[in-house]
Formats: sequence, structure tokens, C-alpha cells
Amino acid sequence: MKGTIHVAGLGVITSIGNGVEECMHSFRQHTSGIGDITLFDSVHRGVLPVGEVKATNEALAKKLGLREYTSRTALLALQAAREAVAHAGIDLKKWRTGLISATTVGGMDRTENFFPAFHQDHSKGKLHDVVNHECGRSTEIVADDLGIHHFISTINTACSSSVNAIALGSRLINHGILDVVVAGGTDALSKFTLNGFNSLMILDKEPCRPFDATRKGLNLGEGAGFVVIVSDRVLEQEKKKSLATVAGYGNTNDAYHQTASSPEGRGSYAAMQKALAMSGLSVTDIDYINLHGTGTLNNDVSEGTAVKRFFGDQLPRMSSTKAFTGHTLGASGGIEAVFSVLAIMHQCVFPNLRFETMMPEVDIIPQQKFEQTAVNHVMSNSFGFGGNCSSIIFSK
Repeated sequence: MKGTIHVAGLGVITSIGNGVEECMHSFRQHTSGIGDITLFDSVHRGVLPVGEVKATNEALAKKLGLREYTSRTALLALQAAREAVAHAGIDLKKWRTGLISATTVGGMDRTENFFPAFHQDHSKGKLHDVVNHECGRSTEIVADDLGIHHFISTINTACSSSVNAIALGSRLINHGILDVVVAGGTDALSKFTLNGFNSLMILDKEPCRPFDATRKGLNLGEGAGFVVIVSDRVLEQEKKKSLATVAGYGNTNDAYHQTASSPEGRGSYAAMQKALAMSGLSVTDIDYINLHGTGTLNNDVSEGTAVKRFFGDQLPRMSSTKAFTGHTLGASGGIEAVFSVLAIMHQCVFPNLRFETMMPEVDIIPQQKFEQTAVNHVMSNSFGFGGNCSSIIFSK
């Protein structure tokens, strides 16, 4: 990389906390955010657990000063992005600032409320429920609120989306195009995604247990996570502290299947390989891996096989925080980037909740308790549908 990319601010909202401090408290207490559906009607209520943010749309909109029909995806994004910018304490208007936000759901949570009434009577459909449907609309809402106009982009590469947003932001800073980038992602729960994933038969009716031999699938979640990344020049002139650096990243595609990863984890292995090569580190330097770890039969064997092949017998501590938050889709890479930086800041590793029995296919035993330990380099994996695989490394 041409220069050092610094993380100057963090913002997050998930089912385990509205903000960085609440999430850290949940990790320390081993408190999961997985529970029953409460915020929308579904035939799966009481059957399929999810990771809901503990706030209604009305409460979020009132707090943020937005209209109630703003999509939940945008509300979650703005909450996390505002926290990240406030945490950084940098006047964005002084610098060439960009916003790169990832999402897969977009405004679907509002759109799906529009069509039932509209189908019955075309005069009853409320157009404000569909005007914010497109993925880029949530990005525009956040950009307008933060006053960011130099560069705005939305990324949708399935579950690797947010890592790719941070990677793109890092490249734009390194190439001298931008000085500051707010990067991450956001996704809200919706009936559309719940029904869609259920049709793939990869949802668990119990709280998920990634990398456990008895795992049956994932739990969907929602939330948003953003980091503020800056150049050396910004950090120096603003007299800010570097929370961590973006040491390296890699993006690959195993081109194996529309929704499944290759059994041997080809794309996963290549993404980790590229990230490590860019960082200039060795496998023994990685202290902790925030695993993609969805809890599906396919993902955990595929990722586990790739991790075992990559690190050999020198496995670092590792865990999937999705056991706390659920799988937040396009937001997962941004949320877990925040968690990765927190692991460095607080010198700790997070537990892989509900793990009991090692998978017979690969001998990986994840971290089972919150623990204070030396953490200088964290690898975070985000592997998605369509073979999109991304890894990113944050360093102290």
C-alpha cells in the first residue's frame, strides 16, 4: 500500500447494542441478541429467531429527526454513521470526504408494505413506501445528513459488501482522490429476506451455533457498522489518535455456485492470501480472526477448511460474532470491522457462543469465552453469495 490508512472513528448498531459501548458490554457478558420476531408480522414469528435491533422505526426516526416512512435500512445506517463521525471528531467539510455504504436489502422493508394495499386498491398504496426502495437511496440519505458530496457510492456484493466498501475507500485515499472516507454497511430485517433465506432451507429454528458439529443454519440479523478512515496527513493535522490501521485486504470469487461456497474454500483461501500479502505480515502475526461463521453446514466447513489450510497448525484465536448479532448480510463486514478494531483497542477476543462439539470435517475449536489478551493484528472474513469472498486485516 502507498500510505497508511488509519481508522479514526467507529459507529455500530446491532441486536446486542445501540452503539459501540453497548456492544462491548454484551460481548463481556456473553449476551446474545438473538430472539423472537417482534417488529413485523410474519408466519415465522415464534419459529425462526432473528437478531433485531431493539428499537422501532418510529423511535429511530424520532431520535434521528427523520420522517417515519424512511426505510429502516437508512435509519440504521444514519445512526451508526453519525456515531462514527462523532467518534472521529473530524470536520468533514475541511477535507475531500467520501461515503461508501454497502447494502443488499435497500428499502425492501418499506416496499413490501406498499404492495398488499396497492394490489387491493390502487388508491391506497402510499408512494413514500417505495421511493426509497433502491439500495443507493440509504447512502444518499446519510450523505445529505453528514454533508458529504465529494464522492458517494453504494456497493452490493452480497455479504462481502461492507469489506469491499472499506477496501475501496482505502484505495481512494491511497491514490490521493479523497482524504477521509466514511465506509461500512447497513441492512434491515424484512419479510422478503426472511422468506427468501427460509426457502433455501439454511435458517436455524434455534439460536445459531457456528462451527459446532450440530449446527443447522444461520439466524438473520440487522444493523449497521461504519468506520471513518483517514490518511496520514489528516491524522497529523487533526491531531487525532489512530485506533487501528487498515493493513491489507483481498477480494476474490470462487465462481463455484450461486449461493454455496466451494467445499475446499478456494475463494476464502485466496481472499485471506491476498489480504495477508498486502499487509506484509506472516500467518503467525495474526492474533485473532473474526470468522464469517454463519452457522450453515456449507459455510463453516468451507471456511474452516480454508482457514486450516492457510494457517496450518498455527491457528490463532478465532470466533464468529454472528452468534451474537445474527447474520446481518451486507452490513456484516462493516459491523465486524468495528468489532475487529474494538478487539485491538480493548486487547480482547470475543466468544463463539453456543459452541460445544468440534466439526468432524475439520478440527477447529473457536474461542469460547471473552478474554483479555494481546491483539495486534485481526483478520476479518466476509464471504457471500455469488462466490464473493473478502478478507481484511486491521493492525494496532
